[in-house]
Amino acid sequence: MSTMNELPVVVIGAGPVGLAAAAHLHERGIAFTVLEAGDTPGAAVRQWGHVRVFSPWRYNIDPAARRLLDEAGWVAPDLEALPTGAELAGDYLQPLAQLPQLKPHLRYGARVEAISRLGLDRLRTTGRESTPFLIRLADGDELLARAVIDASGTWGTPNVLGASGLPARGESTVAAFVEHALPDVLGAARDRFAGRHTLVVGAGHSAANTLLSLAELAESAPGTEVTWAIRTTSPSRTYGGGDADALPARGALGSRLRAHVDAGRIRLFTGFSVHALTPTDGRVSVVVRHADGGEESVTVDRIVAATGFRPDHSIAAELRLDLDPIMGATRALAPLIDPNEHSCGTVPPHGVNELTHPEVGYYAVGMKAYGRAPTFLMATGYEQVRSVVAALAGDWAAARDVQLDLPETGVCNSNPADTATGDSCCGPAPTAEPAARGLATGISGGLLSTPLNLVTLDAAPATAQAGGCCS
Repeated sequence: MSTMNELPVVVIGAGPVGLAAAAHLHERGIAFTVLEAGDTPGAAVRQWGHVRVFSPWRYNIDPAARRLLDEAGWVAPDLEALPTGAELAGDYLQPLAQLPQLKPHLRYGARVEAISRLGLDRLRTTGRESTPFLIRLADGDELLARAVIDASGTWGTPNVLGASGLPARGESTVAAFVEHALPDVLGAARDRFAGRHTLVVGAGHSAANTLLSLAELAESAPGTEVTWAIRTTSPSRTYGGGDADALPARGALGSRLRAHVDAGRIRLFTGFSVHALTPTDGRVSVVVRHADGGEESVTVDRIVAATGFRPDHSIAAELRLDLDPIMGATRALAPLIDPNEHSCGTVPPHGVNELTHPEVGYYAVGMKAYGRAPTFLMATGYEQVRSVVAALAGDWAAARDVQLDLPETGVCNSNPADTATGDSCCGPAPTAEPAARGLATGISGGLLSTPLNLVTLDAAPATAQAGGCCS
């Protein structure tokens, strides 16, 4: 049997953070295998390819990946431009995955079903740290690894529509009418929304972007109706500060949305929680419950659940994880990313120390590391994997020297109307504010182009899995 040091590090996910991990592992001379459930690098990112991210290219390219690409003669994009998800996948992730240093080590269509220790369940302690990890794939294949870097994200596990963290009654019966995370309203999904009544649930900026797209669609598609439902009693968090907002594009987004609501082009429900959903003559009857206990019903054709994402730790059920009961992140990281206390730019950088579980050698990184917190930023994930890989290489000085330089404003927001030029708030700040360096412990961020708190996404879908406040 191979000794631990002869085994590869297995990276789960070939998105931005997973491929960054691969680049760092290559630079450190550590054998690795990347397992990607999709058929292409950045498969999840491509699902929100129509969305423009909030941070410019310079924050979305990992330094180790950039070094490998530059050696291969890669022509870098305008670093001050805001890429779409499609550009991020096609112009950066695809060429990165095609490099000879990485390509032989990537496996597509490789969905991880479970992770354990070879011959040991979660209860067994003796010899645990010297026993290889066992990774079982959905097709039955099994791999051994010296360590596991889980960069699988949260894109595949959106939050439910119902309040209290529970599905609304009948939610599973109306799945065919529900869209998750940034549908391409003005593009591929246009026919599903044109001339129909859509209910958008959520108060984040992923919801705002979808609402603005629907309002634009309504101008050219007669019969298109838009209803917006939020649980709070006021949409002020989504509207932001308008012209006074420190993030100009975020303010512009909120101002545009407010104008549509004030003009009656978007109907707004506040203090609203989805209680029950029932298919009704090819449509959906939605029963909503208000804080005072009262109920009312609205019938719609489509529902967009812009309610964020949560991690799925089930594949690691036989590993010893120490998860914060609120956030679903490690206990050390959770208080540093709590969205009740933090937003993009206020969470300090973090690395291997904050990502370590009792299961030595297993690290959840990227969007998954943040649990339910929507404050992830892609640059954060890059610093995470740099620190983790340095630790795996035994370079603890580098692993613990965790830094993240970001401007105070402008990184985590974007106006959907912005072009791919650098003429946006995400370019150089107009005022002479200094760059902010977080403490060497935690980090903050937001997803990609349309995040939850700020202007969510995914990553994401930014994948910008989609679902981070600044994604």
